Amino acid sequence: MIKLNTLVFSFLFLSASLFATENNPYQTSDTIRLDEVIVTGTMPKVNLRNVPMSVSVVSAKQIENRLEPSILPLLTEEVPGLFVTQRGIMGYGVAAGAAGGMSIRGIGGAPTSGVLVLIDGHPQYMGLMGHPLADSYQSMMTERVEVVRGPASVLYGSNAMGGVINIITKKQKRNGIHNSAQLMYGSYNTFSAEASTGYRQDKFHADAALGYNRSDGHRDNMDFSQINGYGKLGYDFTTNWTGFADLNLTKTKSSNPGTIQAPMIDNDADITRGMTSLAIENEYANTSGAVKFFYNFGKHVINDGYAINDANAQPKIYRFNSNDQMLGLSVYQSYSFFEGNKTTAGFDFQRFGGKAWNQFPDPANNKQLADVHLNDVAGYINVQQTVLDNKLTMNAGLRLDHHEINGSEWIPQFGLSFTPSATTVLKAIVSKGYRNPTIREMYMFPPQNPDLKPERLMNYEISFLQTLMDNKMNISANVFYIKGDNIIQLTFTEGKPLYLNTGEIENKGFELTSSYQATNNLQFSANYSFLDMKYKILASPEHKLYVGGNYTQGRWNFSTGLQYIGNLYTKINPEPVKNSFTLWNARINFKATDWLNVFVRGENLLGQTYEINYGYPMPKTTIFGGIRLHF
Repeated sequence: MIKLNTLVFSFLFLSASLFATENNPYQTSDTIRLDEVIVTGTMPKVNLRNVPMSVSVVSAKQIENRLEPSILPLLTEEVPGLFVTQRGIMGYGVAAGAAGGMSIRGIGGAPTSGVLVLIDGHPQYMGLMGHPLADSYQSMMTERVEVVRGPASVLYGSNAMGGVINIITKKQKRNGIHNSAQLMYGSYNTFSAEASTGYRQDKFHADAALGYNRSDGHRDNMDFSQINGYGKLGYDFTTNWTGFADLNLTKTKSSNPGTIQAPMIDNDADITRGMTSLAIENEYANTSGAVKFFYNFGKHVINDGYAINDANAQPKIYRFNSNDQMLGLSVYQSYSFFEGNKTTAGFDFQRFGGKAWNQFPDPANNKQLADVHLNDVAGYINVQQTVLDNKLTMNAGLRLDHHEINGSEWIPQFGLSFTPSATTVLKAIVSKGYRNPTIREMYMFPPQNPDLKPERLMNYEISFLQTLMDNKMNISANVFYIKGDNIIQLTFTEGKPLYLNTGEIENKGFELTSSYQATNNLQFSANYSFLDMKYKILASPEHKLYVGGNYTQGRWNFSTGLQYIGNLYTKINPEPVKNSFTLWNARINFKATDWLNVFVRGENLLGQTYEINYGYPMPKTTIFGGIRLHF
């Protein structure tokens, strides 16, 4: 159990970024303010103070300072209530032994299908399995990340049951060409290289990035390699109309060594993922909206491998293959009908699915596992109205979502945001979340069940935000209660495994965040979340605490963070297994010239022995060093 003084400390010091000064190259103005503009919770841009839900914003400077190829470790630190599973030094993998399972307040699962990942507002998940691919979300393409903690199904439909993670991609804002590159090498022959460029000439802008990551891993048979590329072209037709098209490709090869209790060999995956989109956006004084088309695709080739310690085990003569797709069209427009009003109406269409089969040397022996495509269509309306001299904002939304198999679902949401002063905000929200069963759960592998129904939950939340000391300190607190039923869980019927809608969720807890700008050179950060689960859930810690600091002196920058994870269940049945551990990470950055930075970072500097995925011990202390170029 966390002691009271630790909780108070975490409440008083949470992440804030440095105020910019001409003499300090590291100082920034990323401190989250109550008037921070966000897009994820409401579609059109609104101030954070006017949305009833809890939203966390991770800035470009935070992403750059973290010096990680993947954005997910940073989100685990900076966002209370959010947890992402890991199994090694680099790479999350897929299929058996995979990590990258994301949960918010205990809602998500492994594989994740209750937390929706978006890229520029477009849903990202595997068409057959229904979960995002954690290895696809790279820092090099990311401008900022907005995380809605709690259901966002009114705007985003299925899979946004626990919340959404919206990755907002980079957009060149200044004329000219701006380039950067980074090289990093460290423990276990881990290497990372990336290069990016941004170009703008008046109305035309372009961004591109290319990255390569590899690692031998801290265990035998845990190799990982990845090539990823991103490109984006945009044009501002007028001051009110703009458009862009982008393409993101990732090719990942990873090996799963199995658990330490049952090690494996040749359990290898070769995954290609892609995303492309085309968007036209408009923004006027009284109205704004967009038309967006997106297409996600993937090809998976997996060797299931065999157990090393089983004398009777033999290499598999087949390979699992799948091709999946997801395409969609999203149209929305908001309009201010009168003072203080913002009404948004939208339409969504999605088609997702694919083919899966076991590929044998003789194609005549191939076994088809699935060949399914499903459609989902939805319409929604969200009304935001501010009254009482802009002190009270009411927010109400309703979505009608129709799934080809599961039929129609009504999703309501209602919230209030009250601003008694310029530095204080009180919020309350009641929202429904839901998730349709995936094609995998319904049709592909035992324990599949084609009669599965959608999962549902209700979320009740009250929150408080406050700024103090001339905006040098920001604090927030919220309490929540989540009640859900129809949860899909594994059962046994006549000795055979079968998915049924027999599970329940009853989670409650609270989250605390704070930021403090001590001086122009020194800032502190912390967040804490407590989760009480009536029905225990894998990979959802009861306690999650992060305390960090950032100090700059001249050309030197030092940042460090301490994270405590308490009562993390790595196994539920037949006997529960839980882990508690403390991780200390640190980074030193030296600005050698105007264009060259040299850095060193260390992970798990306390040398903790711990597991996040059962049977997959995490590495102890690791050290990495590298250079970053800007020109």
